[in-house]
Amino acid sequence: MFSKILIANRGEIAVRIIRACKEMGVATVAVYSEADRNALHVALADQSYCIGGPEASESYLNEQQIISAAVLAGAQAIHPGYGFLSENAHFARLCQKNGLAFIGPNPEHMEKLSDKAALKELIRSTRLTPIPGTKALASVEEAKTAAEKIGYPVMLKACAGGGGRGIRLIQSVSELEEAWNQATSEALSAFGDGSVYLEKYVSPARHVELQMLADEQGNVVCLGERDCSLQRRNQKLIEETPSPAVSPEQRRRMVELAVEAVKKIGYVGAGTLEFLLDRQGNFWFMEMNVRLQVEHCVTEMLTGIDLVKWQIRIAAGIPLNFTQADIPMTGAAIECRINATSCGTLEMLHVPGGPSVRFDTCLLEDTQVSPYYDSLLGKLIVYAKTREETLRKLRAALCELVIRGIPTNIEEQLNFVTDDRFVSGEYDLTFMGNR
Repeated sequence: MFSKILIANRGEIAVRIIRACKEMGVATVAVYSEADRNALHVALADQSYCIGGPEASESYLNEQQIISAAVLAGAQAIHPGYGFLSENAHFARLCQKNGLAFIGPNPEHMEKLSDKAALKELIRSTRLTPIPGTKALASVEEAKTAAEKIGYPVMLKACAGGGGRGIRLIQSVSELEEAWNQATSEALSAFGDGSVYLEKYVSPARHVELQMLADEQGNVVCLGERDCSLQRRNQKLIEETPSPAVSPEQRRRMVELAVEAVKKIGYVGAGTLEFLLDRQGNFWFMEMNVRLQVEHCVTEMLTGIDLVKWQIRIAAGIPLNFTQADIPMTGAAIECRINATSCGTLEMLHVPGGPSVRFDTCLLEDTQVSPYYDSLLGKLIVYAKTREETLRKLRAALCELVIRGIPTNIEEQLNFVTDDRFVSGEYDLTFMGNR
């Protein structure tokens, strides 16, 4: 087991990883930008190093500075969290070159599985069914030909995409060229890779993802599904597990196929298989995220399994000590992402309490929300024995949560979880309309 880990991230996920390390008796090293000098993750870590200016490119994406901090601190491993360098194969190789374990998949798997178009070709060798689509496209003319073959509407997506960026819905050929220019430009800016592919637009549908854990010894488990269908512009707002749209029989079948597919691919680490569930009950494979998901906490609340700790153990070569049959899947858990809607300075914070109520955050008094980073302030997660009880608990927790000085989406989230469509469980990706 590692004795010291550097966390190459910031915000609530850096705090989350530091807490897991402390519970495991592992020393921690924080890195921070000039804008995050007074951040909570810096205060909680055993050591900390400033690695650059406020822009992410100057700090949290500065590979050499992060490696230098890890070597200087005597860390044995680096946990990248999510975002930033978490799916960067070059950085994972740089860690290896400097004798540091990268807590995540190996670089070869990262490259193979992060290219979403190439991954779909690989998935065709398993019993999962990918959404009809193309490989990476060379030109807009090739895209036009492919779209005609697939049939409109289609989705144009970044091969190296994530977080809803580099995605465009195209209803007809007249929209394709402009969408191509926008998507390729956005993908290049966000990921350093402007390649895109097309896939069939499946609608109406639910966004359902399966959380996987796989160790070096070939053991694979699925920790159930999360329903992430409440989104705005491809950005998730609320996640719940289990999905109210998935029957027990569907769940058993998908878990079986997902475990089988991950074993065949040979993946090691925490990963997420993402699907669209149509109204006929068909699961269409979309992509695999080869990192910790923002919404991992809702799975932890349902199963009681700490995903961050198991990421660390798996990276240290420790095998899973439980099987698929050991995973508890009773009750319901729901998570609301609490985002800042503009910049501000925290004047007051009151966090709701009570059994099975969790608020993962990085907020401290006088915390300043800057324009440099993601707007996520925290994640409110609740658990109860039934979905109805969970919803009541979530409404109460949202009413109790107070964040003063920073404009947030708390009221909006309260509106969502009291909406009849959400309460009934019969919502899908069309819930937000054009909002």
